[in-house]
Amino acid sequence: MAELTPRQIVQELDRYIVGQGAAKKAVAIAIRNRWRRQQLPPELRKDVTPKNIIMIGPTGVGKTEIARRLAQLIGAPFLKVEATKYTEVGYHGRDVESMVRDVTEIAIGLIRQEQRGLVETQAKERVTERLLDLLVPNSGSWEPDNPEENERRQRTRDKMKARLEAGEMEDRNVELNVEQKAVPVQIFSNLGMEQMDVDFQNMFEKIMPKQQQQRQIPIREARRILLEQETEALIDRQVVAEKAVELAENQGMIFIDELDKICGPQSAHGPDVSRQGVQRDLLPVVEGTTVNTRYGPVRTDHILFIAAGAFHLSKPSDLMPELQGRFPIRVELTDLKREDFLRILTEPKHALTKQYAELLATEGVTLEFTRDGIEALADIAYEVNRTTQNIGARRLHTILERVVEDISYDGPDLKEKVVAIDGDYVRGRLAEILEKEDLSKFIL
Repeated sequence: MAELTPRQIVQELDRYIVGQGAAKKAVAIAIRNRWRRQQLPPELRKDVTPKNIIMIGPTGVGKTEIARRLAQLIGAPFLKVEATKYTEVGYHGRDVESMVRDVTEIAIGLIRQEQRGLVETQAKERVTERLLDLLVPNSGSWEPDNPEENERRQRTRDKMKARLEAGEMEDRNVELNVEQKAVPVQIFSNLGMEQMDVDFQNMFEKIMPKQQQQRQIPIREARRILLEQETEALIDRQVVAEKAVELAENQGMIFIDELDKICGPQSAHGPDVSRQGVQRDLLPVVEGTTVNTRYGPVRTDHILFIAAGAFHLSKPSDLMPELQGRFPIRVELTDLKREDFLRILTEPKHALTKQYAELLATEGVTLEFTRDGIEALADIAYEVNRTTQNIGARRLHTILERVVEDISYDGPDLKEKVVAIDGDYVRGRLAEILEKEDLSKFIL
């Protein structure tokens, strides 16, 4: 993260997402500020909190994609959640604190992966020794040590080790005790599963007898199973938990989608547990609180929250004033124009046209999108979005799927293995639907 300047972050995002410069700039600054905060003296560092962001814009313009690509870029624990799946504490459903537990679990996964890399060499050496024990078992005799016997046995082990390292014995079978994985214990209560499972899983694992099964398996598979066992044995769970909590607290990112769906007028009848109630519960989590997880308490003061919503029927000012104050940065994402659709079809690293060409190349079919074909796709996508419902770049999926439908269906049987998608072909495939404007609302 230290190596990426805001400008470089934006350049990386440009490889996958077209336009939306203001949103990219805002998230790039937010990420750089996290690195800057780490360079401050400890007493000042704890007072510098992240400036949370709200992205406002219609569906399909890249809100979620910006956050997802950003997290991949910096390797931070990243969680995407929908605000609509939470309910007020005390009612049936998930409470908002569970998002902090989920991001901590993701941090655990990242740290475990890092620790695996550190112990891999040592684990591989231990696996080789265990495989040699299986191939050259002890004689099991009670006779005193026999130097000649020991020397002969060591020579045999050395030969076997050389053959193992050369990969000559991968298909040879060995008998191995394979431990059966215990089914996770789930306990339901009105406290919510997340709080109940803090210690129960480990407790049950210690109480229940481990089920082991003798299996004849090739060395190739035995090596994989033993490597998993030895890696687990070498990784210190306490170190993983401590590092993961620190990573989640300082680098965690939570992307709250559909924020506009939980704001609106107060319900006239009864408590609105999935709207105002969720907003009230979000306040302390976004502001900074301590959430108990199975790995210890996690403070949310420095977790970066990015919220997003279309805000068609409501506006950010409809949110509770306290919650508005927790999201000081507002970024508006623009509607996609015809030129944007053109760029989306050609510029990104894995553009849709490239995806379809590669998919059909597996059947030996060469799909060529001409310039006027791409322009026709962009024109129709823009026009249908304008006249019917605006679903942004997702409209291209619908239109492209209809254009290449016949080629995809006949792909394996096509005599002519080169197909050009030009303007006439695109309009020909979509003409019937576009003529019936009412019908296009349901089909495109």
